[in-house]
Amino acid sequence: MNRDAIGVFDSGMGGLTAVKALGEILPHENIIYFGDTARIPYGTRSRQTIQRYTQEDIAFLRRHPVKMIIAACGTVSSMLGADSPVDDMPFTGVVYPAAHAACAATKNGRVGIIGTPATVASGSYETAIHTIDPSVDVTAMACPLFVHLVEYGYTDPDDPITRLAAEEYLTPIREADVDTLILGCTHYPIIAPVIGQIMGEGVKLISASEEAAKYAKKCLEEQDLLTDSTERGHNVYYVSDSVSMFRDNARHFLADAVNGQVFSSRI
Repeated sequence: MNRDAIGVFDSGMGGLTAVKALGEILPHENIIYFGDTARIPYGTRSRQTIQRYTQEDIAFLRRHPVKMIIAACGTVSSMLGADSPVDDMPFTGVVYPAAHAACAATKNGRVGIIGTPATVASGSYETAIHTIDPSVDVTAMACPLFVHLVEYGYTDPDDPITRLAAEEYLTPIREADVDTLILGCTHYPIIAPVIGQIMGEGVKLISASEEAAKYAKKCLEEQDLLTDSTERGHNVYYVSDSVSMFRDNARHFLADAVNGQVFSSRI
């Protein structure tokens, strides 16, 4: 089973930041990725719809040989909370790994969170942080435009549209004097440079994608599920909409061309 893949899913392409992090942290592991690009974004959907989509995404991945599943989507992870939707293999979302990292990083006890409207409304990050350390003061802000800006390639740090949106969203977070900021959507690391510029050098940015990848490594090590292969892992990507559009946009998330086969597949 060790050579089975790590299954990763997201509402679109933001989860590719987790794939990128996994490739750096666990370079010999195979990855199967499902991006529900036909139904993006999840962040503006109802709880019931998000839960149904999540069940369908997981069922799709389970049709393939996977040994762990990662919900590389802040919205899905927020809806799940601490519950795991699978009981026969390791599973993680992005909320709890990022919350642990933020609590470990903060020095002044003030943590900021940015995410989709559904993620922020769920209060999932606040719950996770206060479970770990009740004394931490949390300031959260929904940033609904960020996903669309990233998906459409407005990712340059000097892009005036992205910078204007970031200034609007991040001002209340900055005024709360946080020293740590959780990028609570897997799209957000793509625009981390502009977020970092606005927040200032003294603020530590926590990538939910990267922390989920680190946690995945820990889970696989603990359960003796790491691959014994010494070759570079193979990635396979499935999307529910256009393959060509996925290939064109994926380079924003992977910082390179797609390495692996891409297929269009309905759930």
